[in-house]
Amino acid sequence: MKTKAELIPECPVAATVQLIGNKWKLLILRNLLERPWRFNELQRNLEGISQKVLTDSLRSMEADGIVTRTVYAEVPPRVEYALSELGESLQPILDAMKAWGESYQKDHANG
Repeated sequence: MKTKAELIPECPVAATVQLIGNKWKLLILRNLLERPWRFNELQRNLEGISQKVLTDSLRSMEADGIVTRTVYAEVPPRVEYALSELGESLQPILDAMKAWGESYQKDHANG
């Protein structure tokens, strides 16, 4: 069985895409760049995401060191998801994607 390091693509772009390159992970990142979120808040905000996909995405991002999961000793338990330092380092990538998307929308708004 390959180690985690052996599963990382040699190409840096491919490695980034592997970590964050799907619709839901990008939208989760967008939200977590604002502030920490609870699971149900994320699910309500991300219209169309299933509980399973959100759970799997958060677990994957946590395993990759991008997201932190904090459980507060309260009744009922409160769990918050936030970006790690590594996750916060993705800010320039999301900013560039936002700027590109805004430019595209403006230039192509009328078909």
